[in-house]
Amino acid sequence: MKRALCMILALCLCLGCAACGGSGYGVKVVQTLVEQDYSLAFRTQDPLSMYVAAALQVLSSEGRVDELSVKWFGERLVSFDRDPDALGRTGLPEPRDFIIGVDPNSFPLAYLSNGEYWGFDVELATLVCERLGWKLKIQPIEKENVYIELSSGNIDCAWGGIALSVDELEEGLYAEYGPYIHNDIVVATRSGSLIWNKLMLIGKIMVMPSTTEAREALESDEKLSKRLDQITRLAGGTTECFEYLYSGRCDAVLTDSTALYYYNCH
Repeated sequence: MKRALCMILALCLCLGCAACGGSGYGVKVVQTLVEQDYSLAFRTQDPLSMYVAAALQVLSSEGRVDELSVKWFGERLVSFDRDPDALGRTGLPEPRDFIIGVDPNSFPLAYLSNGEYWGFDVELATLVCERLGWKLKIQPIEKENVYIELSSGNIDCAWGGIALSVDELEEGLYAEYGPYIHNDIVVATRSGSLIWNKLMLIGKIMVMPSTTEAREALESDEKLSKRLDQITRLAGGTTECFEYLYSGRCDAVLTDSTALYYYNCH
């Protein structure tokens, strides 16, 4: 079943590339290691969440969310409720700074480029702030520190390629809005590669981001984890991994399925 799902995802990625005029540098899934969903997180009962949710529902009803999704992923992967009257019911809040905590390693949802933050989530948060009359500020955070960052007041919202902790949600440490997009951590190769499963990775060169999440995903597979010392970890994250893949310096990468959608369309 897992292999079949991987094949279906690979086919969808190829079709997405054709639909959005991709560069032809297609990538395919070899194996799915971890399945997760990205959400927004707010302090429990924080009224800011009500305004952000309303703005997202209005933007979604106007098709703006779909436009951004197609721009970054090649298709409509993002799901928010649609309600054109949501802001009419909540009213507009007072002007303020709105600080979001992003994972800068979650390309293409949030990442640093030439000292500035870019990505799908960054663009969407900017649109939300424009609707609410807020000024957007961005704070890099570690995914495992969502509760600490929110409870300390360092950020108002965790939003930027973040899969929230199930345990922390069950404890009620913060409130979730979403999930809004699904993401898998996968092993991937070029579309023209003859590598179709993890057994065919033996003797091949593989790279991965040097993040805790990437390492934990790799360790979820016993056979792959035994090869950890043979896998090159790159400080440059997802973009450097794909530079290695496209230049022929590696045969496979550990990455996110959302990144595959991006690279199949750009």
